[in-house]
Amino acid sequence: MQLKTLEELFRHLLSDTYSAEKQLTRALPTLARAAADPSLIETFRNHLEETRGQIERIDQVVESVEGLKLSRIKCVAMEGLIEEAQEVIDGVDKGAVRDAGLIAAAQKVEHYEIAAYGTLCTLAHQLGYSEAKKLLGATLEEEKAADSKLSTIAESTVNPDAEKHPG
Repeated sequence: MQLKTLEELFRHLLSDTYSAEKQLTRALPTLARAAADPSLIETFRNHLEETRGQIERIDQVVESVEGLKLSRIKCVAMEGLIEEAQEVIDGVDKGAVRDAGLIAAAQKVEHYEIAAYGTLCTLAHQLGYSEAKKLLGATLEEEKAADSKLSTIAESTVNPDAEKHPG
């Protein structure tokens, strides 16, 4: 990979993030099926719909920047994060402890996405892509809200249940 300009870096990082979101749309139904806590299941299902909207928003970013085309690349970071979530599913019996592990895995994903969208917002601003910055900023706020929701579920029900009923 030979990136020489900020525009090329932006395109590469946006392409990588697009791949990450596509992978996540395939993983979230698995996470929902693996969870036991009803609010966690609902959160995973809701985030799937939100993620689909975020993919559409990336398409809008591409349309808003003249000459921008995404590259066909695979986000290896998201691939690894999804593999970690699968290890939780494979290695922990269904219940509160697994749910705690799924939340931890999902929050790693959210933190990765927060970093990705934060960087993309900064680059869009630097490059003068005001519409792209606005669109990416909306997704950044959704990712932060998803992370907060997962923390609330963990702290209010899942982690206390896992402590009381370890399996």
